[in-house]
Amino acid sequence: MEIRSGDENTFRRVYDETFPILMKVAFHITYNTDVAEDICQDAFIRFYDKNMVFPSEDEAKFWLIRVTKNLAINNIKKKAREAASIEKIKRAPQAGNPFSDGASELLLHESRQAVRKAVAGLPEIFRTVIVLREYGGLDYKQIAKVLNISESNVKVRVHRARKELEVVLSREDVDVS
Repeated sequence: MEIRSGDENTFRRVYDETFPILMKVAFHITYNTDVAEDICQDAFIRFYDKNMVFPSEDEAKFWLIRVTKNLAINNIKKKAREAASIEKIKRAPQAGNPFSDGASELLLHESRQAVRKAVAGLPEIFRTVIVLREYGGLDYKQIAKVLNISESNVKVRVHRARKELEVVLSREDVDVS
């Protein structure tokens, strides 16, 4: 079924299905909810304004994921948001289990920060596949379509990214279980 991005009914259907994925992708690249929402909004504005025709709803979704990923990466490069985002997350209160003790909460918070820092330190080709796989919830086939690479290349990149993360996090003695 052909999808026209400028059609209001089609737009609403694609928006409802795709927005949560786009937010996850944009957030885990920028680590800033406000910036991620702006990026998603910009991606959907481009989608609607271009009035493009896609062969299927999946193709429209993959186009939006690609645009969102690129907008998020450009935002980081252009505005050097990475350091400011990490600092903002450090200052934000973490909602935790009310029955856990303070030491456990601190360890969990520090582990999350270390993982975020390690992911942010990955080369872009590895960081992108990890964000799409782990935070965007996409499978290898979907990531391959988003990045216009083979599925086997996605698997290799995910494997290498995880190995790099394992090395970095083991140096910091972080428990990510």
